[in-house]
Amino acid sequence: MKFQSAGYQLLPVLPELVLGVGAMVLLIVGVYRGPQTTRLVTALAACLLIVVGTLEVMLPAGKLITFGGSFIVDDFARFLKILAIIGSTATLVLSAEFLADPSRRIFEYAILVLLSTLGMMVLISAGDLIMLYLGLEMMSLALYVVAASNRDDVKSTEAGLKYFVLGALSSGMLLYGASLIYGFTGTVSFAGIAAAVKTGSIGLVFGLVFLLAGLCFKVSAVPFHMWTPDVYEGAPTPVTAFFASAPKVAALAVFTRVALTAFSGIVPQWQQIVIFVSIASMALGSFAAIGQKNIKRLMAYSSIGHMGFALVGLAAGTAEGAQGVLIYIAIYVAMTLGSFAVILTMKRNGQHVENISDFSGLSRTNPLLAFFFAMLLFSLAGIPPLAGFFAKYFVFVAAIKGGLFTLSVIGVLTSVVGAFYYLNIVKVMYFDEPLAELDPVRGELKAVLAIAGLFNMLFWAYPGLLVSTATAAARSLF
Repeated sequence: MKFQSAGYQLLPVLPELVLGVGAMVLLIVGVYRGPQTTRLVTALAACLLIVVGTLEVMLPAGKLITFGGSFIVDDFARFLKILAIIGSTATLVLSAEFLADPSRRIFEYAILVLLSTLGMMVLISAGDLIMLYLGLEMMSLALYVVAASNRDDVKSTEAGLKYFVLGALSSGMLLYGASLIYGFTGTVSFAGIAAAVKTGSIGLVFGLVFLLAGLCFKVSAVPFHMWTPDVYEGAPTPVTAFFASAPKVAALAVFTRVALTAFSGIVPQWQQIVIFVSIASMALGSFAAIGQKNIKRLMAYSSIGHMGFALVGLAAGTAEGAQGVLIYIAIYVAMTLGSFAVILTMKRNGQHVENISDFSGLSRTNPLLAFFFAMLLFSLAGIPPLAGFFAKYFVFVAAIKGGLFTLSVIGVLTSVVGAFYYLNIVKVMYFDEPLAELDPVRGELKAVLAIAGLFNMLFWAYPGLLVSTATAAARSLF
């Protein structure tokens, strides 16, 4: 069955069309029925994401291209779109309690998540600089609003404003880089740029630097990480979980596609940038988190460090390196969603608690919750045989095979430093004196925690499915 319009095949963009139309329908429902539809709209939004994910899986195999090469659906795009959809769906599930509060019945929340996910899907499939920018802005504009969705909270409003101002700066840098690249190559398509960059002019390298700077902001890599701790702390916790998962997938996807397809002819030039960003992110993420008292700020620095580890794979510039990036981001999403499910369970007398000291003695008041969180923290630290160990293993092996020995050694050393603050939380849960018992844990939080926790603990038993899928996805770029 073919969908044709104005000479363009619409089948590759069918999931995006369904998501966009569905989001508009839910917006109309919310506008006509008012805030009392918040629960219904959120549930329907989660169902819509599942439908869109199913459509993405059912698209014909192989590489699909439409809109004159601007939109590409290959194994790489499919893998990361499914991952982004999983992150967005989990966010809506984790947001149920936040939206149940009578003062926060905002039906627009779920629609903003849908529109941001639509931007992510466009970004992941971008085949030229224009589609890249459209996807990036569609994703980001919804994120700016959703960061400030708790309108009665000063911190949430401040988080949205900070993210918007710094996001606008990064978009400007990215656009300037894109315009330089267009000026020096005469084309915006990644395939056209790849053919033109073999000459490698200095102006083109400048354009590449600005483009990568804009993308570094989106993955919160050093030195463009400054927004992350404040926004993570200030935004509502379900929103922070969203920021830490799905948008990171899309930004890392386009980072990888741009580097390995558009600039495959000048690997040494961008490799230096990626190595510097990777080392700086791993170092800052490992050392800056040590003194943190707030668990959300700690998770912010943790995410900066993990993006540094993921970029170790990209720095290799090989298919194996791309495979490492894909495996890393998939496992990172599972670890992050599980960790934020635990953070959302931390309520006493109806009030959320966010300090690390509030986890004191959790193993005695709620042993199962403490066990799952400890396993997730061990996984984030990269301790075998948990999933986080395999994530780091694949990127380090790719870097070593690419001859990046110094980068690999620094990665292992910073990983050891980072283990300190994860193990400190485990120490607080298991050896400190217990505080008052937590409020009963809601069912949806238990579900997300159980799925993420079991994935992390049992990944070693059957890693083949994720590894083979990531391998096929990485090869589709070469």
